[in-house]
Parts: sequence; structure tokens; C-alpha cells
Amino acid sequence: MKKDSLEFLISLLHTPSPSSLEMEIQKKWIDYVKPFADEIRTDHAGNAIAIVNQDADFHLMLAGHCDEIAFVVNRIDDHGYVFVEKMGGINPKAAIGMKVEIIGESGILPGVIGVNAQHHGGMKDDFNVEDLFIDCGAQSREEVTRTIQIGDLVVYRRKSELLMDRYISGRGLDNRTGAFIVAEVVKQLKEKKVNIGLYAVSTVNEETNMGGAYFAAAGLHPDCAIACDVTFATDYPSVDKRKHGDVKLEGGPVLAKGAPINRKMNQWLEEAAKRLSINLQYELTPRATGTDADKMRFTGKGVPISLVSLPLRYMHSPVETASLKDIEEEIALLVELITSLNGTESLNPLE
Repeated sequence: MKKDSLEFLISLLHTPSPSSLEMEIQKKWIDYVKPFADEIRTDHAGNAIAIVNQDADFHLMLAGHCDEIAFVVNRIDDHGYVFVEKMGGINPKAAIGMKVEIIGESGILPGVIGVNAQHHGGMKDDFNVEDLFIDCGAQSREEVTRTIQIGDLVVYRRKSELLMDRYISGRGLDNRTGAFIVAEVVKQLKEKKVNIGLYAVSTVNEETNMGGAYFAAAGLHPDCAIACDVTFATDYPSVDKRKHGDVKLEGGPVLAKGAPINRKMNQWLEEAAKRLSINLQYELTPRATGTDADKMRFTGKGVPISLVSLPLRYMHSPVETASLKDIEEEIALLVELITSLNGTESLNPLE
């Protein structure tokens, strides 16, 4: 991966972007894509939209969400300990002993998630998010509330790193890698001939309600849409591949197959992958995808959708891990698809 692209990816990963508080990461995304887009828009949900070839008759929407899972402050006791609820599907078991940052209006309050010493019985096996507490070093509620309040968001204090110069690991690769991929597609299209219009969107709120994708698709009225998200890699110990499928890092981008997916769009993606000699992997989404694609599909008159995902280890943990090679291949695949379309293609699977 080129140095400037990798630096941008790491910058996104190091920018806290819990669902509902994505403003800072969106500003970075806009600054990066602005030189490569014909127009930049935002909307009332907080989506960032880069438009390429706006006057075309046919428009494809490419969406990757920029929000990450988090905790939200729901109580501060008299001694200054902070208690939390989930903001998205965060795993409380992965939180034990982690450093955190509480994002307040007046600043960041660092803290640690406390651990009951093993000498005192350790953590109970069935503990839940209600059993977690954050120690900020305070001695009273008043000391804590100088900086934070109920409803403030909490993320892990965790920097990303490269593993063997092959993989990238850190917090919130789900799905700031998707927002990155969408931005890089816009960047690479600047030097290409594009016959269709592109709405490239960094969406918000996917981890909680997928409202950003709905706002974007409802406002833009695309002819079709592709969600760029992550999916579960199953190439590490303890995963039952018979139950969860066989998806591995460096195995290539993952296409979804199921009732929500437009077969014509998947066919175009497979043809693009064949031209580039990119290997594809597959996952099943029989009823729904569980991604932004579901909300985009049910906007306006209905939007044909596809889902291209990045294989990801250790989903919803502080050490999510993905392959740089898979990221680059997904970008190349999407660029090839977009430049291959002329806007007269039929999305009707009966034609």
C-alpha cells in the first residue's frame, strides 16, 4: 500500500468515531477525498458524500460506514466510578483491563476498566456490561463531572499497528476500513474514464441503527448500491468452519449471496475480479445482510444492492485484524467494476 494511503488509513483508525459522534472522522474523510471529487455534500444525518460524474444518467452508490462500537456513560457514582451501557455490539468480555477514553464536551478523560483481582475471586463467568466500571483516578462524582456527563461516549485507548508488514490490527477496523476503501476508490477514479455517476458515501450510525445509509440512499436516489463492510474471517483457532464458513485473510474480497443481493451486480463483480485475477470468497446472507445494504435497498422505489466485505479477524474486539492485500484488492475490484459500466446495463435479473 502506498505511504500516503496507509497514513490516511491509520489516521482514520486513530480518530474516535463512536456511533452518533462521527463528526471529526468525517471532516478528515472529506479533506482527503475533496481533491478527487466533483462535489462534496453532507446531510442531516452526518453522512459525507463525494460525487463523481454527477450529470450521468446512471448512478451507483458506494457506501462504507465510519462509525465504531463504543460504550456510553449511564451512571457516575459518589466515588467517581463511571458505569456504562453498550453503544452498538461491543463485547464486555473484551473490555476487562483495557485503557479507555471518555469523550466529553470539554475534553478527553482517560481511564481504565477495573478488574477484580484473581486473589479476590476474579471476574465472574457470567458478567455483563452492567458489571463493568471505569476508574478515572477520581475521588468524587464532582471531580469526574467537570469533564464528562451522562451520555458521553467511551472508546478503547488503542493504537493500531502492522503485524509482519502484512496485516493491520487495532480498534474499529469495523468499519473505518470500509470508509477508507470508498475514499481510495474515489481517488483512483480521478485518473480513469468513468461513464456512470458515483455517489461515494462515508455513512454514520451503522453500528446502532443504520440510519445514515437510509438518509443517504433516500436523498440521493441511486440506481444501485454497494455496501463495503467487513465480515467474519474464520482462519484462526477455535472457529468452527463447518458452522461459520471458510473465509480467510489474504483470500480476497468476500461477496454476499442471498435473497437481498442483486444477481446481476454480483455477476459484474465476478467478471471484474476475473479480469484482474483477483480471488473472491463468499458468505451467505439468506434473509438480510446485517449491513447498510439492507437500509439502502428499501429506500425510494427500491435499490438493487450488493455487498463486498473485507475478511476480519476478532470482530468487535480491540484487536480486529485485516490484511492490507485484501484491502488493496477490494479497492482494485471496485474501481474495475465502476470503470467497466456504461450506464445502460440492466439490473433486472429476468432480462
